[in-house]
Amino acid sequence: MDIDVRKHAQVHVIKCRGAFRLGPAVDEFRKLIETFLNDPAPQIVVNLGEVNSLDSSGIGALVRSQTTAKQQGGAVKLVNPTKFVLQTLKLVGLLNVFEVHADEAEAVKSFESGFQVASSS
Repeated sequence: MDIDVRKHAQVHVIKCRGAFRLGPAVDEFRKLIETFLNDPAPQIVVNLGEVNSLDSSGIGALVRSQTTAKQQGGAVKLVNPTKFVLQTLKLVGLLNVFEVHADEAEAVKSFESGFQVASSS
């Protein structure tokens, strides 16, 4: 999996491409997320628009990052998950754990508006 990282104001934007599965992909994601989770009230957006597979390790990494971020007053928000990723999160009953946005700009802006779910245009 390829991972690109950008920052918009206080929001870390992570764009993932490829297979989000056990092994180097999940290890790299966890290491990266840990650095962001050291921020007070971490604001993290994960773009899953180009993730073609997601296994239980990838799901675990996402859920753990959300849990830790919430405990610190922040959040992890998902952007544009592929149909496969969306169905997988729905199937395991975890879709409601995340705010899901159609695009990165909308997700980043949602942090400015006090963690409200942004409506789609």
